Amino acid sequence: MEPITVIVETPKGSSHKYDYEPGLKCFKLKKILPAGLIFPFDFGYIPDTKGGDGDPLDVIVISEISTFPGCCMDCRVIGALKVLQTERDGSTMRNDRYLAVPIVSQLFSDVNTMLHLPEDIINQLENFFKNYNEQAGKKFEVLERVEAEEAYRMIKA
Repeated sequence: MEPITVIVETPKGSSHKYDYEPGLKCFKLKKILPAGLIFPFDFGYIPDTKGGDGDPLDVIVISEISTFPGCCMDCRVIGALKVLQTERDGSTMRNDRYLAVPIVSQLFSDVNTMLHLPEDIINQLENFFKNYNEQAGKKFEVLERVEAEEAYRMIKA
């Protein structure tokens, strides 16, 4: 599989959520997370893609480093969480989360699929997204965990 390019919106360890605003051509502070809730890894998107919510596809970048909003990196896809997200108004949509590892990562250099990660990391990611969405008055339901090759096909579809 070819690497994908990821643009980081919110860095690992941040309690601030940033979104890229194409019209302004900058990153804008979207919200401040509740006390104690932080992004466990860098969170961003795959440019020139579109998810069920109309935004570019979401990616969580599993890595030993924390970058910055706007950081662009090449990553390998290691899997995805197929997700149903229910908005505050009751509308439901697919809003999958892709998992990737930076090509330059040393600590995760042997991770090519979600199966190579400890189960606790995947469980913690699922719980983070459930809690994060619950704080925003939304529901986040994981339908299925998807391995690397299928996740890559979903991105390219």
